[in-house]
Amino acid sequence: MRADDLVPLGRTGLQVSRLGLGLASLGGLFEPVPEEQAAATIDAAWELGVRLFDTAPVYGYGRSETRTGAALASRPRDAYVLCTKVGRLIEPGGPDTQPIWADPPAGVGPRLDYSYAGVLRSVEESLGRLGLDRIDVLHVHDPDEDFGAAVGEAYRALADLRAEGVVGAVSLGVNHAPVAARFLREAAAPGPDCVLLAGRYNLLDQSGLDELLPLCVERGVAVMAAGVYQSGLLADPRPGAPHGYTSVPSALAARIGALRRICTTFDVPPLAAAVRFPLAHPAITNVVIGARAPAEVAGTVSLFNHPVPGDFWTAVKAAGLLPEGAPTPA
Repeated sequence: MRADDLVPLGRTGLQVSRLGLGLASLGGLFEPVPEEQAAATIDAAWELGVRLFDTAPVYGYGRSETRTGAALASRPRDAYVLCTKVGRLIEPGGPDTQPIWADPPAGVGPRLDYSYAGVLRSVEESLGRLGLDRIDVLHVHDPDEDFGAAVGEAYRALADLRAEGVVGAVSLGVNHAPVAARFLREAAAPGPDCVLLAGRYNLLDQSGLDELLPLCVERGVAVMAAGVYQSGLLADPRPGAPHGYTSVPSALAARIGALRRICTTFDVPPLAAAVRFPLAHPAITNVVIGARAPAEVAGTVSLFNHPVPGDFWTAVKAAGLLPEGAPTPA
């Protein structure tokens, strides 16, 4: 298995690379990214075979979508899969600002809106920023923010856009696996085609295994796994590092330490194990990982392609670091 392998995205008819590029960082997540660097990052991903790109209106308040569209403008449209999201409109005085964006455009901000009309407006504005006439995968972003409107009006709008061909596949972008499982059960038929699941199926958190992933297998819903580094905790477990923990809980720190010791024994970089683990589950088609510079993309591809022996996974399970029911790579 390689990062540039192309595989079907469930029942959608789309082909995606095993590694997708998340584009929040290029919108200025935590620190500014110069426009030239953003373009070079997408170019590097393309040269390394990445063919799935995931953005959102809220990423830098439109900046990520604009940069993504510009960087992909010269690429053959049928050669890549573009994902974006609905649920937040970017407008003057938008009240739901987020401190995580380092240098957002002045005077604008997001406003939650899962209404039918709001979703149609969001899609129209995203197409304008991206410079495209269709979106391959459209996620309902954080549906738990207004679940009733999201599963009702937003999903109905996306289903209509899918029927019209403006959207190739309807998806969810979630941080909580139970929310996605509830959405799949309550949405009108035929339901979403995909789920982008962030931070809930990785080496430190397998809560997606409880309900969501079996349901996705049952229904033929493709899952894209994001947050596989657990917000960077696997890369740098020190308290106060960018993973967001001011103090890493002792039990979690002990698990990370045990995992890193096994990685040392088998000469496997922890992030190489992290990027490969989710793909063993039959529901998961690919992983989506962010980057803010070309070197980060190259590093991720190198980690993805690093061999991880089967005995490594045996040792991880023997140490009690993964549940017995969690599939591991062959």
